[in-house]
Amino acid sequence: MVEKVPFNGRILMIGFGSVGHCTMPLLVRHFDMPLDRITVVDADDHSAEIAPYRKLGVNYVLKPITPDNMAEVLEAHVGTGGMVLNLSVDVSSFAVMNWCRAHGTLYLDTCIEPWAGYYNNPKVPAHERTNYHLRYSALEDAKTWPSRSPTALVTHGANPGLISHFVKAALLEVADHMGLDGDKPTSKEGWAKLAQTTGTKVIHVAEHDTQISNRPKRPGEFVNTWSVPGFWGEGAQPAELGWGTHEKRLPEDARLHQVGTRSAIYLNRPGCITEVRSWTPLGGPLIGYCITHGESITLSDYLTVWEEDRPVYRPTVHYAYHPCDDAVLSVRELVMSNWKVQPNARILGEDIVEGIDELGALLMGDHGALWYGSQLGIDEARELLGPEFNATSIQIAAPVIAGAIWMIKNPDRGLVEPEDLDHEEILDICRPYLGPVVAERSDWTPLKDRSVLFEEPGLDLKDPWQFQNFRVN
Repeated sequence: MVEKVPFNGRILMIGFGSVGHCTMPLLVRHFDMPLDRITVVDADDHSAEIAPYRKLGVNYVLKPITPDNMAEVLEAHVGTGGMVLNLSVDVSSFAVMNWCRAHGTLYLDTCIEPWAGYYNNPKVPAHERTNYHLRYSALEDAKTWPSRSPTALVTHGANPGLISHFVKAALLEVADHMGLDGDKPTSKEGWAKLAQTTGTKVIHVAEHDTQISNRPKRPGEFVNTWSVPGFWGEGAQPAELGWGTHEKRLPEDARLHQVGTRSAIYLNRPGCITEVRSWTPLGGPLIGYCITHGESITLSDYLTVWEEDRPVYRPTVHYAYHPCDDAVLSVRELVMSNWKVQPNARILGEDIVEGIDELGALLMGDHGALWYGSQLGIDEARELLGPEFNATSIQIAAPVIAGAIWMIKNPDRGLVEPEDLDHEEILDICRPYLGPVVAERSDWTPLKDRSVLFEEPGLDLKDPWQFQNFRVN
């Protein structure tokens, strides 16, 4: 029996793509409120998908949000005491959250999103197209917010978002395995010190999506298990990673940031052609994309140990993403066409015949390796919400709902990130939607069982946790 959370305000959901579609039934399930106080504003026509909820009272408005009409749209559908769930692409997180701050409205998104035409604009310097820059700009602006401003929870989907809570749970698992005494940390400094004490040097968002459709990808089609425009956008951004203090040398194509804590670097190449080695328990060794994600920056920053103004400990953090096989083919086709976006897009749903999305945090270092995360299969996903949903969309929607509930209980915290939340509280809400949540130790390293057929220059055989050992190209 789900305990419903009372909410007296209005809710505006921006976007009804794969994530919004999956979030809506969870809103209905977890929130105690009249459904006619929920409005969806959408740039694309998803009338068929939202039709069952319109019958229950949910309002649906087909209208792209732009810089020119944003204030008008928000004022019409939400206000003081309400909540905005920004689940869109091409709608500025920065602009919407500032409107929410000024109007007493809670705000949540799954990534810090700019207005349309930003990521692929050659006139915007590469460093300004990074998530590091977008986050830095948001944090700097938030310093001017009045105290006890309405809560704005940014980057709280699956990853970024849920993965940060997995990292905390994994650190406690490692500490327990090592026999370290002590209570759960309650501060940024405490978590950073725990990561340092465990000898954790590298953290991967290690994800292997094996969901398979009975409709193979066609030429000129981009197939994915979540937002196709979202994948296009982040895949075209520069690859980014939190840069650890144990690293001996920078990659030749690395670029440094000149502002903020400088906890991360970016590579002068798109993330979806930058590949790295990683590992998941069921899938085993994988080669995934080092696509930029907010948690690479927030976790590396959060887990930094400082002595005065010098970082003495920080892990390397980055995404290692193997999407479903049809998405891999879609990326390949996109790159072969010199980044000309395919004319057709398809999200896998009822056509999936088997597979799971194995999503977790892989912690590596002096303690070996430990993966902590979700192994949600398509059959269980359908039992949870219905035949049209896939495992990936549920893994994203669950932390959206958990974050929304947290904001209702903590309405005046200003700008917050996933690491600022109590991980156990969030995981308690998400766990029923995640399938098996496991912690599995491994002796895997990026050097384990490497082929000797060809010489691989640049490997560091003395320290397996150097980034050059993970990187494929």
